[in-house]
Amino acid sequence: MNLLDFVISPAYAQSAPAAGGGMGMQLLFPIALIAIMYFLMIRPQMKRQKEHRAMLEKLAKGDEVITNGGLAGTITEIGESFITVQVADNVQVRVQKGAIANVLPKGTLKSA
Repeated sequence: MNLLDFVISPAYAQSAPAAGGGMGMQLLFPIALIAIMYFLMIRPQMKRQKEHRAMLEKLAKGDEVITNGGLAGTITEIGESFITVQVADNVQVRVQKGAIANVLPKGTLKSA
């Protein structure tokens, strides 16, 4: 026995742990991570897309809308993929249906 052994305890190699339940835990973590990602990111995005599609289907002539670019106006004509929006007297703009961000309550543009 060495004098240094009294001050610093000797280190011994540990035996390898048994490889029984480690594989199940390794598979459980990625599955749980995917489930969390689905509920926090993918599912809410799909819900928003569904609501936006339903809003676009309900658009009618005379609705007041705001586009993604910030233009506010009244729908004067609805096509299959384009909508004509009147933004001022004798000023009409054609935009894609998907560019409609929001439908405003009736009378909002007149009060603004």
